[in-house]
Amino acid sequence: MSIFHLAYNVTDLDAARAFYGDLLGCREGRSTDTWIDYDFFGHQISLHLGTPFATASTGHVGEHLVPMPHLGVILPKQDWDVLAKRLQDSAVDFVLAPFTRFAGEPGEQSTMFFRDPSGNPIEIKGFANMDGVFAS
Repeated sequence: MSIFHLAYNVTDLDAARAFYGDLLGCREGRSTDTWIDYDFFGHQISLHLGTPFATASTGHVGEHLVPMPHLGVILPKQDWDVLAKRLQDSAVDFVLAPFTRFAGEPGEQSTMFFRDPSGNPIEIKGFANMDGVFAS
């Protein structure tokens, strides 16, 4: 099994800790006064103080335009459901509120888009059948 690593900028480490640690439930790893590592659902992200990458709503998701580039993760559907409810209960401002795409088709998935406190866009997908992740 491979673990993906992604490093990107945030503007405030305390806000990042509240968001990634407290809200998303990611376990904090190493840190300094300028960066924090997180276990982002089994993958490593490194959040460094700096200017976040520029994004534009140019990605087509059905009838919607979503921010590009964005990062994300695919979760088993039951874990996605728990996280979606926690985010909704916390009044997260969704770019794209939780919904299901391709219902009854290969690759059926639930998805949601939101931004971290620094504006970095995140997509979380949920699959009832993880074998369907690459289905066409």
